[in-house]
Amino acid sequence: MNSGTTMSGDAAEPLATIAASVPNVPGDDATASGLPAPGDLSLRDRVVVEVSAAADVVVRTAASTLLAATVTPFSVGRTVARRERDNLGFYAELGALHDPERSFPRPTSMPTVRRKRANHVAQAVANGPVEALAFDSPFEAVNPALRSFWKTLDRNNVAHAQHWRHADGPRPTLCVIHGFLASPYLLNGLFLQLPWFYQAGFDILLYTLPFHGARASRLSPFSGHGFFSHGLTGVAEAMAQAVHDFRIFVDYLESTGVEQIGVTGISLGGYTTSLIGSVDDRMKVVMPNVPVVDIGALVQQWFPASTMVEAGLNWGGIDREISDGSLAYSSALNYQPLVPKERRLIITGLGDRLAPPEQSLRLWRHWDRPAMHWFPGNHLLHVSQPDYLRRMTHFLRDNDFMPDEWRSNNRARVSPPKG
Repeated sequence: MNSGTTMSGDAAEPLATIAASVPNVPGDDATASGLPAPGDLSLRDRVVVEVSAAADVVVRTAASTLLAATVTPFSVGRTVARRERDNLGFYAELGALHDPERSFPRPTSMPTVRRKRANHVAQAVANGPVEALAFDSPFEAVNPALRSFWKTLDRNNVAHAQHWRHADGPRPTLCVIHGFLASPYLLNGLFLQLPWFYQAGFDILLYTLPFHGARASRLSPFSGHGFFSHGLTGVAEAMAQAVHDFRIFVDYLESTGVEQIGVTGISLGGYTTSLIGSVDDRMKVVMPNVPVVDIGALVQQWFPASTMVEAGLNWGGIDREISDGSLAYSSALNYQPLVPKERRLIITGLGDRLAPPEQSLRLWRHWDRPAMHWFPGNHLLHVSQPDYLRRMTHFLRDNDFMPDEWRSNNRARVSPPKG
């Protein structure tokens, strides 16, 4: 994975300096008709797309094999099969209402958020104060039939985040949501160049999804295992809890005086980011990065996990229309966005085969064709990452989502991006 620590040229400079000096990002935004066809790319970009796509297929197959090997025993078990058969229709019916307030009700209580100093590595990476945040999640399963079961998931029911904050008071805060399997804060901090944003004046909140990191069971073979091991009902409830607990962290930030909050996320984090943009209108900006938006369609491309899912559905006697409907419940494609069009930015990789660009394209169309920036790399190797970091910088400034340093020193010197 490209950690982003070897960026060349002026990309290695502090973000505030780059924001004031870089030219418009050329030619990497979607056009009115969408993403470029292979023939429209330069020779260099075509080669990068083809090579990175081939590499992604190898990684996808390995990840899919791992997922199938560890989840199959649960998926074909009688308990999970019975739970799926009895409850998937609940989520399909709820999702069919297309009502985010009913699907993802706002938290009704504010738990105590525990704070402690983060480890020395986190302090060193941010080069500033970092806190570990946690609270006992008051989330109750959306489906009443699963509430007793969900309460037994003790570690998952403690929400976690890492907060990079400036000592001189609340700042515009960029919330970051990791992808499936990829929960370590250090990994995400380096990959997304978060020290770059932090030193420019933003505060950062790194949010841990359900069943990942410290929320994973002690017996989980890998971070994120529980997200899918409880079947499709578990996926629906995990996403409901992901949104619920994230909103409590937003409540917490607002209680400390934060006035501007944005969210971005990669892959499954992009899936969650897109959904948050359809549920919570407090987001100043929403920036899904190589997002998934249709898990059902995606899994069909993930052999051998696709075979495992098909076997589980057949074993449980579950109708495909019901399973697809249950997955639609947690997809941004099922709801209208609450964040205005000009405050949405989609980032996608043309060589991505874990979350193919077709997924981003579907979100782009559903969101009425907002800004979308493409790069020629894949899911893990974000080729030309400096370009899309610049694109994000322009986007943030265009939406007045910026620290005071940018307003006072740099705003007038940045021209808006083309496209």
